[in-house]
Amino acid sequence: MAGKKIEIYDTTLRDGTQGEGVNLSLQDKLDITRLLDDMGIDYLEGGWPGSNPKDIEYFTRVRDIELTHLSVVAFGSTHRGDVSPADDLFLQELIAAKADVICIFGKTWDLHVEQALRVSHDRNLEMIAGSIEYLSKQTGKPVFYDAEHFFDGFKSDPDYALESLSVACQAGAERVILCDTNGGVMPHELADGIKQVRLAIPNVDLGIHVHNDGGLAVANTLRAVEEGVIQVHGTVNGIGERCGNVDLTSIIANLELKMGYRCLPQGQIRELTNLSRKIWEFLGQEGPLGQPFVGRSAFAHKGGVHVSAVQRNTTTYEHIDPDTVGNSRKILISELAGGSNLRANLSNRYPEIEDALAVRSILTEVQEKEHVGYSFENADGSFDLVVRQHIGKYRKCFEPLYYRIYSPSNEDHADSDGLIEASVKVRVEEDVELCAAEGNGPVDALNRALRKGLVGRFPVLVDLHLTDYNVKVINSSEETAAKVRVYLEHSFQGESFGTVGVNVDIIKASWTALVEAYEYALLQYEEFLAELPPKSS
Repeated sequence: MAGKKIEIYDTTLRDGTQGEGVNLSLQDKLDITRLLDDMGIDYLEGGWPGSNPKDIEYFTRVRDIELTHLSVVAFGSTHRGDVSPADDLFLQELIAAKADVICIFGKTWDLHVEQALRVSHDRNLEMIAGSIEYLSKQTGKPVFYDAEHFFDGFKSDPDYALESLSVACQAGAERVILCDTNGGVMPHELADGIKQVRLAIPNVDLGIHVHNDGGLAVANTLRAVEEGVIQVHGTVNGIGERCGNVDLTSIIANLELKMGYRCLPQGQIRELTNLSRKIWEFLGQEGPLGQPFVGRSAFAHKGGVHVSAVQRNTTTYEHIDPDTVGNSRKILISELAGGSNLRANLSNRYPEIEDALAVRSILTEVQEKEHVGYSFENADGSFDLVVRQHIGKYRKCFEPLYYRIYSPSNEDHADSDGLIEASVKVRVEEDVELCAAEGNGPVDALNRALRKGLVGRFPVLVDLHLTDYNVKVINSSEETAAKVRVYLEHSFQGESFGTVGVNVDIIKASWTALVEAYEYALLQYEEFLAELPPKSS
């Protein structure tokens, strides 16, 4: 089986958009089409023409895109029970879409035939055959048949479920896709169903389309391929209705790297992580940190014992080289870290970190701070300042003396446009600056005032920009007396970094993180260090 081609059929733009919180504009869908074509995906289900104006326009606009690999698929259903194929509006829309392929779904489960369609069993079979024959004749394009709820239908009435597939094949369907539409089938049940299909219809080219309601979508899809399925349906990142569809990133990686199949053009699997993250960006979501293969934490190591082992041999705690799928290894710093974490993270930047005493003192401070609520996993800027302080590379670029926040009263509110005022006093060497600024909220006002006080001495700070602000309550049982952890993300000179502050007062916690962001940015420029006063005692 090594090297056998498995067709990848992507339904992110159709089935994926049925997921809660998933909404793609027409331009998004066109951009994703180009992205998947560049990736080397075989088939892309663009939507259901006739179901909404956006999908109708998509099939018009996509014809203007020059695609090099991808076949665009129009999705729909068999014709309605009370009309002929020629009189069915939705079949006419499928023809008008002028897609490369048409895929229609029909009923294989007797329950759905009787209660959803409310037609006789024989009429349902006529609808399947009639729709496929009509679309094939009218378009001359391949027609695929989605056997909706096949595995539930096979449990209920195996003979009827198999007959529905046989009718589709005789009508000219070029692929028959077995669907676990409810997402609840077990791997052994799925395998048995596919075996029976292959015995009953030996020459059929099968596809598989499963949902993840039982958490088994990846396992079921891989099992289906082992049973001879040649086409896999799914969505990038597993988005979709209820618990989602099967995640194509996991499927492609497992098939190519673990099972020896071909899914993408040579070398394209290294773009898998990039594809995943771009799709999350289209959705305005981060995606699960622990998403297999492509998640930001898929190759993140936190425990000191693990890091020590990975430093010696990566296969001790990594099932593949992360670079194979375009991902990267992360060594996390936390109270669980050991000396190996520090050395792995910092040895290139700070050779002094090999000193055992320095390592021990840094770990002690990290553990003490995390005990009171800090977290350094994403606060690389704050962590860098801790390291510098322990190895003698910290210099106080400026000294924050105080800050004040002023919120206009209700009487003054009409003239303030809801802006908050902040004043900040800072000392740089012998000079003291007192600056005030307005902002959309206290943190924005503080940021503007602090920038105004420093940018005259350090013009490079013009490039420092706040990009994210996150607050988490640490000990919620304390209610209004609970501590909060404030995480700030900044961009600076093409780099993104985080800083953290903890306090019962959200403004004080924000101020700590904000000051550290400015310090970290300045300390990236060694030319400043010689001119700065040493750290005060």
